[in-house]
Amino acid sequence: MNLPIYLDFQATTPVDERVLDAMLPYFKETYGNAASRSHAFGWAAEEAIDKARKQIAKLIGATPKEIIFTSGSTEAINLVLKGAVEMYASRGKHIITSEVEHKAVLDVCKHLEKQGCEVTYLKPDKTGRVSVEQVAGAIREDTLMVALLWASNEIGTINPMREIGALCHERGVLFFADATQAIGKVPVDVEKDNIDLLCLSAHKIYGPKGVGCLYVRRKNPRVRLTAQMDGGGHERGMRSGTLNVPGIVGLGKACEICLEDFDKDVGHGRALRDRFEKQLFDRLDYIYVNGDKEHRLPHASNISFAYVEGESLIMGVKDLAVSSGSACTSASLEPSHVLRACDVGDELAHSSIRFSFGRQTTEEEVDFAANQVIEAVERLRELSPLYEMAQEGIDLSSIDWAGH
Repeated sequence: MNLPIYLDFQATTPVDERVLDAMLPYFKETYGNAASRSHAFGWAAEEAIDKARKQIAKLIGATPKEIIFTSGSTEAINLVLKGAVEMYASRGKHIITSEVEHKAVLDVCKHLEKQGCEVTYLKPDKTGRVSVEQVAGAIREDTLMVALLWASNEIGTINPMREIGALCHERGVLFFADATQAIGKVPVDVEKDNIDLLCLSAHKIYGPKGVGCLYVRRKNPRVRLTAQMDGGGHERGMRSGTLNVPGIVGLGKACEICLEDFDKDVGHGRALRDRFEKQLFDRLDYIYVNGDKEHRLPHASNISFAYVEGESLIMGVKDLAVSSGSACTSASLEPSHVLRACDVGDELAHSSIRFSFGRQTTEEEVDFAANQVIEAVERLRELSPLYEMAQEGIDLSSIDWAGH
């Protein structure tokens, strides 16, 4: 067993050997530009791009022509939100999203607000889920788009996308799904799920970093976006720039593997996650799973450890690569905006850790990780007078700390 153990698969994943093998020829032998139409090198590159479009489209139930390549989900999100607002300015400037979105969506929305758009930020329930009723209540005459994440990058909660999509189509509102975390973990079908726009990123599904794509619906309704990068008019005029052929080949192969290995990957991730959580809950008290236990990603676990400070815990488990559920970077001591929106108190939010398990994670690694977390929590709690008081049954919220 090699240390440290990587348990941060929601942040990124290693490139699958099969993906790397598919990519290698496009760095050396087949190095043409897919836009070079006058010779065999360009044709070979274009053929590889076409194959990748088919592989991606098959995974999400789209047609190859509906796939637009980008540098990843952040670029796709910028193209969707800014591009739709420009294209459909006459239709309305109201966007609906939620308080628990990825920063890429929230920051673009803040940018659009400065340009005169109105954004409604729905507050999810305590598990981080947005309901169809909430969306229905927020739609107005001038609503242009509903933009929601399929699954939370922090707590793994899955939204009822199909039902929300059906509502959007009924009301004539565009529906954009940020599926960055969902692809390969939950079944995605843009037709059945009523999705008009969807983004995904290769590096979350064992593909290379710096490449992703955007699905743009071509009929019922036909969706159009104003380009945010002008140039040679590549990608149906929506995204100019020479295509990253090796990266796109890798993304296509990663999507093909996601489809083939879907049941195996999901089963493996869920079994490891359940095994890990069981050990923690068997041996520790005052710990809580954040998110929706029923509707969440199979490989993800976000846990708050009361009476322990998150950063101290991460330092205490030095053999594990995990991330703090709260953005306690040295610059910001604000707890995670996601946990705050779910009404998790600041203390618990600061004690939350995100664990996620991947294709090559083993049971041995999971057992080692669980043990290390348990030992670190017990060690830190020994230093905590609050934990001692809680064990004695003292209601900490009733204490007047200032009144002495």
